Amino acid sequence: MTVCILGAGAFGTALAIALSDTHHIRLWGRNAKTVAGMGAGRENTKLPGAVLGSNITVTSNAKAAIQGADFILSAIPLQSTRATMADLVGHFEGQPLIGCSKGVDLATGLGGYSVLQACYPDGPVGLLTGPSFATDIARGLPTALTLAADASQAVNAWQSDLSTDTLRLYISHDPIGAELGGALKNVMAIACGAAMGAGLGESARAALITRGQAEIMRYAVHLGAQPETLAGLSGFGDLCLTCTSDKSRNYRFGMALGQATPFDPSITVEGKATALALLPIMQRLEIDMPITEAVAGLCSGTVTVSQALATLMARPLRKEL
Repeated sequence: MTVCILGAGAFGTALAIALSDTHHIRLWGRNAKTVAGMGAGRENTKLPGAVLGSNITVTSNAKAAIQGADFILSAIPLQSTRATMADLVGHFEGQPLIGCSKGVDLATGLGGYSVLQACYPDGPVGLLTGPSFATDIARGLPTALTLAADASQAVNAWQSDLSTDTLRLYISHDPIGAELGGALKNVMAIACGAAMGAGLGESARAALITRGQAEIMRYAVHLGAQPETLAGLSGFGDLCLTCTSDKSRNYRFGMALGQATPFDPSITVEGKATALALLPIMQRLEIDMPITEAVAGLCSGTVTVSQALATLMARPLRKEL
């Protein structure tokens, strides 16, 4: 089969490498100069040492990348997805469009799956999400992910076509739960990074992971997610990985906040945008999410780590579950 991957960043490139053993891959990026360099050097500088095999064509020609492909995977950063899709969707030919980006759109409050549904209302849409780092996927390390879509879609066929020897996909018919689990865990990773950066200790991090999971469940179920989805790969699995590894950009950003040190502004931190996007929504829906509120304050610069900690620790005592 031929798979088109939109977005030639680290994750899009890693997926291209993982899928190229069994499929022809067209990897599209908007920046013609960057794409030309990748094609010539057969490497993405964001994934040093990971070689682009002969089955991977790198291009900045969207029409050539999309037309005739059997699948389209979107690894475009979520905050850029709507604008980019407006330029690309005219080339689609009814192929399944599977999102691979996590977050909540600042302008609409929609998650990765819902954004693609809005952009491609007449086409089949799914979501690929779960605990994964681009470097691990590119190296061929074993990874398990959730492939989520509405039950009316041919998800079983997609699962078979896109699974590989090192990439194991599990089906979910709860794309809302899957998109929200993948989005909100980035917010909790910032909180955990800030705690560790400020020297608050691993016990504090464990508490944030656990209470963060409770917030994710509370919010997602309110929006129609199935609780069991948040206990799976796209929920708790992704939360554990992102909150405990410095491979996570969100965790490293939180560490910088906790240490009061600068963070490279060129690095995408989806959890920052997600926290800011969630703040007015959870207030309007009256959903209690104190960790998310604290992270939004940290990201906007309105509170310090010590102030956020004091607020969380001063909350009324309550029953856990």
